[in-house]
Amino acid sequence: MTLGRAHSVAVRGVEGQLVEIEADIGRGLPGVHLVGLPDTALQESRDRVRAAVANSGEKWPDSRVILALSPATLPKGGSMYDLALACAVLVADGRVPAADLDRSVLLGELALDGRLRAVRGVLPAVLAAKQAGWPSVVVPYPALAEAGLVDGIEVLGARDLGEVICWLRGELKLTAPTPMQADPEPVTADLSDVAGQGEARLALEIAAAGAHHLMLTGPPGIGKTMLAQRLPGVLPALSDGEALEVTAIHSVAGLLTTERPLITEPPFVAPHHTCSVSALVGGGSGMARPGAVSRAHRGVLFLDECAELGVKALEALRTPLEDGEVRIARRDGVARYPARFQLVLAANPCPCAPPREVDCICTPTVRRRYLGKLSGPLLDRVDLRVRMRELSVGALNGDAAESTASVRERVSTARAAAVARWQEFGWRTNAEVPGPALRQRFRLSRRALVPLERGLREGQITARGADRALRVAWTLSDLEGLSVPGEDEVGLALGFRELGFRDRSGA
Repeated sequence: MTLGRAHSVAVRGVEGQLVEIEADIGRGLPGVHLVGLPDTALQESRDRVRAAVANSGEKWPDSRVILALSPATLPKGGSMYDLALACAVLVADGRVPAADLDRSVLLGELALDGRLRAVRGVLPAVLAAKQAGWPSVVVPYPALAEAGLVDGIEVLGARDLGEVICWLRGELKLTAPTPMQADPEPVTADLSDVAGQGEARLALEIAAAGAHHLMLTGPPGIGKTMLAQRLPGVLPALSDGEALEVTAIHSVAGLLTTERPLITEPPFVAPHHTCSVSALVGGGSGMARPGAVSRAHRGVLFLDECAELGVKALEALRTPLEDGEVRIARRDGVARYPARFQLVLAANPCPCAPPREVDCICTPTVRRRYLGKLSGPLLDRVDLRVRMRELSVGALNGDAAESTASVRERVSTARAAAVARWQEFGWRTNAEVPGPALRQRFRLSRRALVPLERGLREGQITARGADRALRVAWTLSDLEGLSVPGEDEVGLALGFRELGFRDRSGA
């Protein structure tokens, strides 16, 4: 037999596409020719695969070997195809039977001595194999726990190429994953650590209950970062589907560990204020990699010192905030990554940022220019804005504030109420509800809308801001156990937005 076949997966973004690998052994001078739009890493697999086969005790064909990866028009990159390439050659040379290869997808990078190394994107690759109807998949042993997260497909782990060869010959059974217990991450930062700041704590609770975006301004050391770091502890744990979404993104980014292959708690991502647009939303050559906004999917993206970020980076947030995903075009195609995160912005009121406002030496022009990087369209997408004030001695020496566990219980109750209300429409949180649905299908009473109509008439909010205030009002009613928001809830929701405009003008 001179033709062998095996199958692997090309991961593009967080989606996978099956790739058929054909090996043809024909006449001609010895050599290996790889076709099918391979990148540099895949081109180098010719030497890795040849050395791995030889060092696993098998003989490499002494003739011309052509390896074709189909679809031929799909750009392919990385080292995930190594194991499938080696097995296709061995089948073509008649050294192993093809029976198990006809029902299995092979993933993994080969070391020169034949060891199988883990690669990025194993979880989305296994998901793609399952969706394509393949009954089994073989992965490197270090990635076995990650691949085992997918139900409905047989997952097998191998430590080296020699084990895979013995398995194909029926001489060995490969390792199956063991059931995994996903223990929640221990909460080390508690809300009771934050002294005072009742208004900011309330805003944090509202943000957690409705998945709203939040902005905190105030002098250094006032507690902005402490509050932001404690937001993930207040959020409910991820559902099974959400956990797989988040884990798939981190798998593509190469951030998963063998100790915790499944992410069950909302992630917290805090890039430095010097980060670039590519670091924030994703980028890179070939096929774009996920950025901070995607790694924060279903969690919190915290931008500390947001007034120090570049304008282009800040404006790049507008699309993912509105659409819940990013689409990045690069040489090898368009990568789509989920990016439904909660944005938390923190900023000083001015460049000098003294502990007391009366000690500020900045001119009004400098103060306006400092926060001027935060454009109106970007701030209009932030639902809650809080100006944090300096603490009194009494607040520092007072009793401990409410704990994370207590706040999380109220947040979970409010989220359950939102799910029960919106589930027939496919929405899970108040922040996801479209404006037209709030204004028409779930229109509030005329009396409840009085504060909103006044704000629109006086130019305090935009139409988008009105929709976002309505979402916050529904969250307030969920926290208070009400079935429908009233005038007080709408007024309070509007107050959180008006405060931000007054701060921005320097009043």
